[in-house]
Amino acid sequence: MSYRVAMDIGGTFTDVVCHDDRSGAVLAAKAPTTPADLADGVFAALGQVVTDPSGIAFFVHGTTQGLNALLERKGARVLLLTSAGGRDVYQIARGNRDRMFDLRYRKPAPLVPRQDVMEAGGRLDWRGEELIPLDEEDVRRAARRVREEGFDAVAVCLLFSYADPVHELRAGRILREELGDGVLVVLSHEVAREWREYERTSSAVLEAYTGPVVRDFLARIEHRFAERGLAVPVHVMQSSGGLVDASYAMRHPLQTLLSGPVGGTMGGVAAARLLGRDNLICVDMGGTSFDVSLVVNGRPDVSSEAHVEGHPVLMPIVNLHTIGAGGGSIAYSEAGALRVGPRSAGAVPGPACYGRGGTQPTVTDANLVLGRVDPAWFAGGQLTLDGDAAGAAVATLAERLAMDPLQLAEGICDVANAKMAQAIRTLTVEHGVEPRDFALVAFGGAGAMHAVFIARELGIAEVVVPRYPGAFSAWGMLEAEVRRDLTYPYFRPQDALDGPDMAACLAGLERQALDALTGQRVPPERRRVEHAVDMRYEGQDYTLTIPLRDADEPAEPEFLAEIAARYAEAHTSRYGHATPEAAVEFVMLRSTGFGTFERTAAGRVRDEAAEPYVRDVIFDGQVHSTPVLRRDGLPGEFAGPAIVVEQTATTVVPPGCMVGVDGNGFLIIKVDNTARA
Repeated sequence: MSYRVAMDIGGTFTDVVCHDDRSGAVLAAKAPTTPADLADGVFAALGQVVTDPSGIAFFVHGTTQGLNALLERKGARVLLLTSAGGRDVYQIARGNRDRMFDLRYRKPAPLVPRQDVMEAGGRLDWRGEELIPLDEEDVRRAARRVREEGFDAVAVCLLFSYADPVHELRAGRILREELGDGVLVVLSHEVAREWREYERTSSAVLEAYTGPVVRDFLARIEHRFAERGLAVPVHVMQSSGGLVDASYAMRHPLQTLLSGPVGGTMGGVAAARLLGRDNLICVDMGGTSFDVSLVVNGRPDVSSEAHVEGHPVLMPIVNLHTIGAGGGSIAYSEAGALRVGPRSAGAVPGPACYGRGGTQPTVTDANLVLGRVDPAWFAGGQLTLDGDAAGAAVATLAERLAMDPLQLAEGICDVANAKMAQAIRTLTVEHGVEPRDFALVAFGGAGAMHAVFIARELGIAEVVVPRYPGAFSAWGMLEAEVRRDLTYPYFRPQDALDGPDMAACLAGLERQALDALTGQRVPPERRRVEHAVDMRYEGQDYTLTIPLRDADEPAEPEFLAEIAARYAEAHTSRYGHATPEAAVEFVMLRSTGFGTFERTAAGRVRDEAAEPYVRDVIFDGQVHSTPVLRRDGLPGEFAGPAIVVEQTATTVVPPGCMVGVDGNGFLIIKVDNTARA
């Protein structure tokens, strides 16, 4: 058992990376995703790098099953059980309008209609003390309706359960006794033990809505792997960038919501360590979508809450911005103008050049028409692209727009590049971050084809293309750590702070985190716990999360002055000002347990040897004789134009750029920002 394997199941391709601990060899492969049964694509990709699954010592994968169910509105039918008088909390939401000047704005439709919300008598106060006992008959009445009407899941969200979950725990026991294992029961305090009634309700509903789909998928994957001899647990990437085993993920399926895309961010964290660069913009362009995330000061940009498709969710989550822009994005005419995406050709039928029946032009077809793709060695030679079909698809749209086909092909790429650059601005400029202070790390099957053009749009001077970029998200999963996040509500104004009491609470969370890591089979010497506290100025609604040195820090005499100063510094960094003389208050304690596995050795992927050749490629409307190079064996430094091909991706280097190969095999492209964007 010497193989460490990671897999990323995308909308178009399933990517796999295998590291052999004995030889240090790294293998990467791709196979078309099989929407009818994703396991077929999984084993098709795995079979290219591992012949016998019993030799796998560690296996992790990312899944977008829950996210896809949400995006396509194909999740479970959920009954929501709330406290008496709280039936409309989920429907009213915050009553806010996210886009003030959008006349066509519509709030996202609730995942649970009002007629599927029931109430249960009983009440706790804000301290968690019981005022009225739980009405157990109301809970049993809800269970009867679930059975009679065929609901798939129940979400329970009772008032002030974050302060004391006693009523939710009792309701959960009753529901599970009445309904058995066939119905998923979700308790809000187990999803998010945090204040804010609507956000906690939304988080519980999201877990109930996506949970059955995720559980079924993970159970099938575990069963199929067990049949083939896998003797180790299946691990799953969480939205926070950490790993858990599949049994935990099935109990807490919401944690996997952004499981697939986050692997690329964790690969960016590993790349930052190898490159010696603290700040990176990670861009993942696949066949269907384009994902942007940040590595700041060598760590993933993680938030304690987020909005997914307009629905708030309280959990640690890597800040990702996703748009419908990928190699399979379809170009079309609308009101006489060129549009690209978000609709995608997907894996079936795929771009026209795949020869699977697609007839509409896509970004991949445009790149092929421009000569930027080697048709004979696409995806490592697994696909031979049909240049005539791509040309015909582009020409049909060009005729409709009265354009030259080559001009249109470059226009398709330009429109896609502009959309992707704007997606990066959304996560950087709109949050006060200057993208020119970052390097751009490009991965995904199509990321390296467009990275330099995107960098020009943003004034970024350096692009990094890691090893096996098309499977980089999978490689990032091998670099991730086991992670468990715990929270504890701790509402205290600074005048009422009891430092030793806060330290004791943090010590309790630390013990829970270490126990959780033990349950995930992490040895003691590879475990650590980090702590933080959510703070705000008195009278504020929003909070900032301030890291602590350790669990004992609050017990130190100078703690209050030091933490207030750190909060003022963080407030200034985020909002441009602070009020040091203002009183602060504490809202939430956070403890995160980390468990480290073996790191993947930095070895290069070996491609088949091949002599370089020259082909005509279009850049800025001009034909350039451009060498096509295999990534393995590249010279130490060379100038663009050049096309670099490898098993999982193609890198396009326009004229005027310089390329170097560092000691880890990463391509470092110095971007000529004087050229046309």
